[in-house]
Amino acid sequence: MRSFDDNEPVLPDGVAIRRLRRGRGWSRRDFVRAIAEASVRASGRRETISVNQLEGIEEGNERVDYDVLCRVAAGLNADPVDLLQQSET
Repeated sequence: MRSFDDNEPVLPDGVAIRRLRRGRGWSRRDFVRAIAEASVRASGRRETISVNQLEGIEEGNERVDYDVLCRVAAGLNADPVDLLQQSET
């Protein structure tokens, strides 16, 4: 299995992330709040992403640092590696 540095740019699978978010009935704003809540539970610090960044991930296949993908995964209670495009794994 490949390992990642927190600041390494990776390419998330935006379609899979959108599908999981919609499966929970969340708007993008709801999901950003869920990411912040997961961060508080894990570390006591509120870290999230912006709605615009989430849109870029879901719609534009925007590369993000691995630590951002980890935040997104925590909001979905998922493994970040499962949210990478296949070419990244």
